[in-house]
Amino acid sequence: MKHTSIILILTLLALSCNEEVKVTSNDPVNLEKRTAHSIPGDSLKNGSSYLSVYSQIYSQTEHRTHDLTATVSMRNINKTDTIYVEKAEYFDTHGNLIRTYFDKTIFILPLETVEIVIEERDQEGGTGANFLFDWTVPAGVHEPYFEGVMISTSGSQGLSFTTKGISIE
Repeated sequence: MKHTSIILILTLLALSCNEEVKVTSNDPVNLEKRTAHSIPGDSLKNGSSYLSVYSQIYSQTEHRTHDLTATVSMRNINKTDTIYVEKAEYFDTHGNLIRTYFDKTIFILPLETVEIVIEERDQEGGTGANFLFDWTVPAGVHEPYFEGVMISTSGSQGLSFTTKGISIE
């Protein structure tokens, strides 16, 4: 009886360890509530920006990687003007579209930051992932500032670095 109980407990533990982990994207800011129904202004500037991000980074050899959490910040660096981001697309190392975070225009208020978090266990992007953003700003207003912050911790060790977006036209 004791032997059967131990086998049952070990079996249950083994089954619980094999439970599939669902990877979801965090949404610290509800993007649906940020939908811009109209963009005011007569003269608008449209553009696109590229941001490199890393789901993983190589360590010691090309055969060993560390998984990273990536925070993608979309920042409005204007003091008084609202800006608009129309689309955020996430691509893997090979340039394949992984997901579109939104394709409805959202607004970002003056000096506000809106973030997308890619969880450490989400390895789809790989070692060379990137984002493309389409945006619109009123004439004479600074374009959005895009920044990536990657971090990983293990025991008493930590790794972190940032990337900056560039405008592509």
